Amino acid sequence: MNPNFEAADGCVKHPEMESSRSLGAEKKEWLYRYGEGLAALACGIFIGVAWVIGSTSQLWSVIFYLLAFAVGGFVKAKEGLLTLIVERDLDVNLLMFVAAIGAASIGYWAEGAVLIFIFSFSGALETYTMDRSRRDIFSLMDSKPETGVLIKDGVETTVAIEHLRLGDIVLVKPGERIPADGVVKQGVSAVNQSSITGESVPVDKGAGDEVFAGTLNGQGALFIEVSQLSESTLFAKIIRLVQEAQSEKPASQQFMERFESIYAKISILVCILLIVIPPFTLHMSWNQAFYKAMVFLVVASPCALVASIMPAMLSAISNSARKGLLFKGGAHLENLATIKAIAFDKTGTLTTGKPVVTDIISFQGYDKTEVLRVAASLESLSGHPLAKAIVLEAQSKGMEMERPTDFLTLTGWGIQAHWKGDLWKIGKPALLEDRFMTDAVSAVIDRLEREGKTVTVMHHSQGAVGVIALRDNIRSEAKIAVTMLKDLGVQVAMLTGDQHRTAQAIAKEVGIDLVYSDLLPEDKVNRIKELNVTYGKVAMVGDGINDAPALATATVGIAMGVAGSDAALETADLVLMNDDTRKIAEAIELGKRTKSIVKQNIIFAMTVIALLISANFIQGIALPLGVVGHEGSTILVILNGLRLLRQREGVRIKTPG
Repeated sequence: MNPNFEAADGCVKHPEMESSRSLGAEKKEWLYRYGEGLAALACGIFIGVAWVIGSTSQLWSVIFYLLAFAVGGFVKAKEGLLTLIVERDLDVNLLMFVAAIGAASIGYWAEGAVLIFIFSFSGALETYTMDRSRRDIFSLMDSKPETGVLIKDGVETTVAIEHLRLGDIVLVKPGERIPADGVVKQGVSAVNQSSITGESVPVDKGAGDEVFAGTLNGQGALFIEVSQLSESTLFAKIIRLVQEAQSEKPASQQFMERFESIYAKISILVCILLIVIPPFTLHMSWNQAFYKAMVFLVVASPCALVASIMPAMLSAISNSARKGLLFKGGAHLENLATIKAIAFDKTGTLTTGKPVVTDIISFQGYDKTEVLRVAASLESLSGHPLAKAIVLEAQSKGMEMERPTDFLTLTGWGIQAHWKGDLWKIGKPALLEDRFMTDAVSAVIDRLEREGKTVTVMHHSQGAVGVIALRDNIRSEAKIAVTMLKDLGVQVAMLTGDQHRTAQAIAKEVGIDLVYSDLLPEDKVNRIKELNVTYGKVAMVGDGINDAPALATATVGIAMGVAGSDAALETADLVLMNDDTRKIAEAIELGKRTKSIVKQNIIFAMTVIALLISANFIQGIALPLGVVGHEGSTILVILNGLRLLRQREGVRIKTPG
């Protein structure tokens, strides 16, 4: 057998070559993860050896100190030089390396080497924080399925997930990952959805239930009909969102980076002045002045300030990702901590988004069966949740539908189409022409709306034919979520396109006092702007295409991850991967904790820098003490930020019942 094989691109590849490449990639990953830490450890060992042999051989002592400089300082010196050459700017890495070389140049080899060691150690710790966050968030990448078992004409074929098409049936055996988003057609099993929703408890799935790519099947075999192509699955959307989260920096970090550049230039200037002026004005020797300048360069360097924000932010984002809260960047976590009001869409957010038909009232001699059949025929081309509910009701009764012609969506109102030679309209009661609003029709609408039901009216050129009422069940967690937000001092509002009475009934049930109803998508945007003026920063929670403009307008847009539309997911700043609105309060609390820790870090770092600079000018401090004080503060702020990696069980907020 020929060991070579031909790849999809036509190139002949060898298995051993592929293996060596894979091994090379693993080594590269291993070096990325542990290289900086090992370099810091080696630097410490060289310093120890240099100190021990210093009393017997000064030459070898210096050689080992030089090795410590080279091994421990290589990464940071390279970063500093690249910034200087490529971006023509100064950063803290170059400052610290210059200070270490300066100390060594006047005979303080040990102090310079210790500075390099502690600086490299704090750098390794910061890299660990970033890598830990990256691995926590990208751990779901390991869950990405590569192939699926396609069932066609009774034959099982293993195919790449890219080759699966809508409507294909795939078999998922016990213990395998589900290859595509779809609907269970046959079989019963418990599916572990933790890679998608953050919930570790498996969810029972049977015929008609929705499942997601990347989730892990339990003990049963499932036959699944593919509903999304591989690039459109919820799993693929999560990966795209994660990539955005990794690249976006909060405003505070952007400010800190600009500040670092200016501060570094000022520090260099002051350092030069400290070398030049004291020998002429204070009768210092050049050695004394240079030493004091090097101490200043060490203690004034903003390492701890620079490390105050991103390790904490990434730790918080990593923490939230494990709970099914996916932020698209630290900026949104920062903003969420300061919101004063939050607006919820109703359908699919506070409710399940799966309304059911509860009442059918007919007029003009039509019976209820005919009203339902006509309504389902008209709505058969619509994708609206209410339309789908009417169609499903007709299908459950075995009715045959006839497609209408000239179908047109009346955004925010309903639909119209030609059917059986007449123009029909079905939608909100306000869509009904005034001349058709009889007392009988008005009384029916009034009664159904008082019951908290969503009312649609169907009419043609002769008047109203029927009224169909639907009820969308409230999500079990909605009331608790609203109470938790109120306990945090956040004003809660509801924005909906539904009729006023229906909206009021739902709002009363979940505990929302501020209700805006009968809204078109552009109206929701205007209400968000009004809330922003009244309360300050506002968050918006939604799931549909019509919510996307409001999500974009809000300070923080929050989308439902499972029920959410592509438009909502793309627009939102935070995605609730398990659609649990109670997690919003946890996200706000996490944002506040992060903000508090960042503030602690900044105040602590600035205090240490101020005290060390003052001590150096007033009395003078030894370089080793300056090194330990400065770099110690850097390590402490990083460790403080790492506290956000710890899981916390919920939020300590009073919840009902």
